[in-house]
Amino acid sequence: MKDTLITGKRKKIELLTLIACFVIACVVNIYAIVRFNTPWSETITSLGYVFVFSVALYVAWSIVRLVYYLIKKSFRNKKRR
Repeated sequence: MKDTLITGKRKKIELLTLIACFVIACVVNIYAIVRFNTPWSETITSLGYVFVFSVALYVAWSIVRLVYYLIKKSFRNKKRR
């Protein structure tokens, strides 16, 4: 029995994807702070919302990737027939 089914490379890619989603959420938060002239302390106080938004982005991106791979796999199966 193997210890893990997920390779180290896949784990690294997923971690980088999650970090990218967190950075995007931080950029959106900073844009909102500048746009609505709120105090810069909002970057710290709204960190929980930023984390939740980054997880939502990660889930949405995962769904998009899943749909892409399913469509790609279905076309590959049709070519083999």
